[in-house]
Amino acid sequence: MTQKNFFQIFFLSFLIILVSGCSISFGGEEGGTDRDAGVYLSTNQGDTWNHKHLVSSPGGEAQSISRVPVIDLTMDPSDHKAVYLGSAGSGLFYTYNLDNGWTRADTFPGQTVNAVTVHPDSKCIIYASAGNQVFKSTDCNRTWSSVYYDDDPKTRINSIAIDHYNPRVVYIGTTRGDVIKSLDGGGSWQAIHRAKSSIKEVKVSPQDSRILFISTQKDGISRSQDGGENWENFKDKLKEFRNSNRVRDIELCKAQDGLIFIATNYGMLKSEDGGETWSRVELITPEKEAIINAVALNPQNCSQIYYVTNTTFYRSLDMGENWATINLPGSRKSSDLIIDFKKPRVLYLGMGQEPKQTRY
Repeated sequence: MTQKNFFQIFFLSFLIILVSGCSISFGGEEGGTDRDAGVYLSTNQGDTWNHKHLVSSPGGEAQSISRVPVIDLTMDPSDHKAVYLGSAGSGLFYTYNLDNGWTRADTFPGQTVNAVTVHPDSKCIIYASAGNQVFKSTDCNRTWSSVYYDDDPKTRINSIAIDHYNPRVVYIGTTRGDVIKSLDGGGSWQAIHRAKSSIKEVKVSPQDSRILFISTQKDGISRSQDGGENWENFKDKLKEFRNSNRVRDIELCKAQDGLIFIATNYGMLKSEDGGETWSRVELITPEKEAIINAVALNPQNCSQIYYVTNTTFYRSLDMGENWATINLPGSRKSSDLIIDFKKPRVLYLGMGQEPKQTRY
């Protein structure tokens, strides 16, 4: 290459960076051109939202997750400022103070991160799944090791849950429908249940860690009251609610024992007795049109309920009696919604991979 050609290529590259706003954006799997993915933050219960997309860089150049589709947002249960972001195609990100931006976990070996969870008492112990593997870090993101590998490369690990009473007990849920348990922090594993469809979430009761709930793509929700030894499916208890077997999200109330909310293709349902009986939560939109992507509860006061559809943020401060509606920011579809457990007026909204649609 001649010196002249070298400078021509250098100058062209400089112009491309200049036109793009002198920033580097991590790209998701879809390769879209819109720049309103990533995370939005509200400090006033969803009234207004700010796009929190900047990434800290040792080199000083501006970087952004504005094109990164979010799959999972997780808050460290011992540090409300520590938040983890699992993305589609761009790996794992985290922040210990959002005012300082996001940091990419460069040593994490996966690109699409479906689930992240943090040890309840030790913030440096983190589990994250990518594809058919679960990885664990014991040194605050510095290094990662594989602690579970599924023989089927098509299987994905959708959910990871830690027993808050005994954190060496870890559960994972797979797209094959398996609930798999470790008693030694990921050293060994045993399948304890197989559902009839993909596991979307595994949840441990905040009051009694022996009580587990799983939500599935097509087989409703199931409960175990003995750490996964025996399971009961709630299909019969929910049969009056058409399409409630297709569950999109499940939230367990930390402030009230037995209070559960589930988002289904029927709409939103709640139980106040641990799943024995269920009732409909009255929504503004008709149930068949309410495609709920994520639900969040104020952990200090579960009468404050939030949920997001493809286009709209909904808030009720009185257990669903009345709802306020706010248009979602950006052009993406919502993917996850979490609340700061210490400052519950603060909400984090993840925007997903697909463009928003006109349906509610």
